[in-house]
Amino acid sequence: MLNIHNLSVSFSGEFLFEEVSFRLNSGDRVGLIGKNGAGKSTMLKLLSGEMKPDTGVLASDKDVRIGFLKQDIDFVQGRTVLEEAYQAFEEIKSLELKLDEVNRNLAERTDYESESYHQLMVDLSDMTNRYEILGGYNYQGDTEKVLQGLGFKRKDFDKLTDTFSGGWRMRIELAKLLLQNNDVLLLDEPTNHLDIESIIWLEQFLQRYPGVVVIVSHDKMFLDHVTNRTIEISLGKIYDYNKPYSQYLVLRGEIREQQLNAKKNQDKQIQQAERLIEKFRAKATKASMAQSLIKKLDRMERLEVDEEDNSVMNVRFPVSVQPGRVVVEAKDVSKDYGDKKVLRGIDLMVERGSKIAFVGQNGQGKTTLAKIIIDEISYGGELRLGHNVQLGYFAQNQAEYLDGEQTVLKLMEDAASDNNRSKVRDMLGAFLFRGDEVDKKVKVLSGGERNRLALCKMLLDPFNVLVMDEPTNHLDIKSKNVLKQALQNFEGTLLLVSHDRDFLQGLTDKVYEFKDGKIKEYLGDINFFLEQRNVSNFREVEKTEPQKREVKIQEEKENKLTYDEQKKQKALKNRLNKVEGMIATLEKEIAKADSALATDYDRVSSDEQFFTTYKAKKKELSELTTEWEDLVEALEE
Repeated sequence: MLNIHNLSVSFSGEFLFEEVSFRLNSGDRVGLIGKNGAGKSTMLKLLSGEMKPDTGVLASDKDVRIGFLKQDIDFVQGRTVLEEAYQAFEEIKSLELKLDEVNRNLAERTDYESESYHQLMVDLSDMTNRYEILGGYNYQGDTEKVLQGLGFKRKDFDKLTDTFSGGWRMRIELAKLLLQNNDVLLLDEPTNHLDIESIIWLEQFLQRYPGVVVIVSHDKMFLDHVTNRTIEISLGKIYDYNKPYSQYLVLRGEIREQQLNAKKNQDKQIQQAERLIEKFRAKATKASMAQSLIKKLDRMERLEVDEEDNSVMNVRFPVSVQPGRVVVEAKDVSKDYGDKKVLRGIDLMVERGSKIAFVGQNGQGKTTLAKIIIDEISYGGELRLGHNVQLGYFAQNQAEYLDGEQTVLKLMEDAASDNNRSKVRDMLGAFLFRGDEVDKKVKVLSGGERNRLALCKMLLDPFNVLVMDEPTNHLDIKSKNVLKQALQNFEGTLLLVSHDRDFLQGLTDKVYEFKDGKIKEYLGDINFFLEQRNVSNFREVEKTEPQKREVKIQEEKENKLTYDEQKKQKALKNRLNKVEGMIATLEKEIAKADSALATDYDRVSSDEQFFTTYKAKKKELSELTTEWEDLVEALEE
């Protein structure tokens, strides 16, 4: 469907990638991965035709339709949500106007026997058939289904897009792409602004999608659930394997280990041959043997080991001054947005040194309370900060506040004070902005690079209480790990809004769950919270909110079952519960192994049984997942 051959792109004389080649076929769901700034978004722009390569060829089948979801989008003001979504159907909307015109002409004319009247009837028939083929009688219903799948309510359909945040506008743009029946979907960080319900809906949609999907994402679970192929861009090269992300990491590690071992053996052979050449060169009787060895070395194909980009941020969050024992105290805090009551009667006390996670569904008030704490929005009730409290705040859309026309260096220098302006270059270097990169304009940076810059800028002001709202959006996996380590070492107080369980593990010591305008405290880490909620991951927490009516209908169904049917259903439920428990245990064990691979590969790889056990667990998990699906289907029947 798409063929990429010897593609090269360079900026300021340096190659972003050089002579890369691969092919995309129907059914390929590709996870395009790599560090921030590696060229992932650039590759999507090349595939979409929005950008031209320096060298190389992009060839595609005839009439291939490509849809591209960018990180930054522009909307025409004055349209409702439905009107904007209907822009996906340009030909249908154009035909509707033409059909209206033809029908109006037919209604006004009386020359029924004329040739021109007959031609209008023919045109009407042709356009009606075309309209039906394009789905003109179904597109409105399809649009509403997709919008609801992405989290919109029917009452939102007639609201202007101007009234929605950037995240919700991104969902409208995603809805348009999904409705266009494109052959190729290019999705740049599609989950950044989606809640768990919408992510699950999108996963299911993409799993059934017949065309090509190329996804840039740092959400490991999303990539594992959706993709069947991984292409990594690293140091100007690509590594392409028909495996989803987690399996790719293991395979890539194994291949690199094999390359290392093979290269060590070859290096030994070369060293031995060179010693013999040196030894025989001086002896007339052995000179021919030395020449033979030299020719053999010249013909030898030197093995190479795949390079790894191990550059990471160097982040440290220093505490400015020691605050009092109580840093934040809230009493009866409430917040309404119009008719919607987001927070009701919130009481909260945060003590110095606490590390707290705010969790729950989107729209339940996590970001709202964070903004109240930093005094960004008005509210009801009382909230006061403790003695000597200095707040640092990282907003969910922090990168949007950066001036795109400024250079990286100029932006930092303007924000710095006289005390730390001389340290700006060193700070930027710690966040991987080195050499000529500080002279780049902010608008050309990738989403992850902007997030890194926003983190760096935040450090220019002193703080001892850090409030962070989804700080890992756009960050690559290595950067996430570095940020997590820095927050673990932070000696101040941390309030963290996040959906990312991997990031929260081992980071916080208290969890507040936001639900129905209230908060509930859990005195433990994120694993303790999940155990108390009797679930294995956030998806279950945010997805499992059954409506009373659905429960009642289910109970009525169960009451009508015969004794044998009830007995069979009970057995199925028991097995389902057992399988779910086994899946949860295996997921924990695999996650632990993934962590070991990521942090201490050398030690793990020396254990011969590790990969055997790891593969066995992955296989068992796959089999249990299949059984789980069969059990659920049997219960539904």
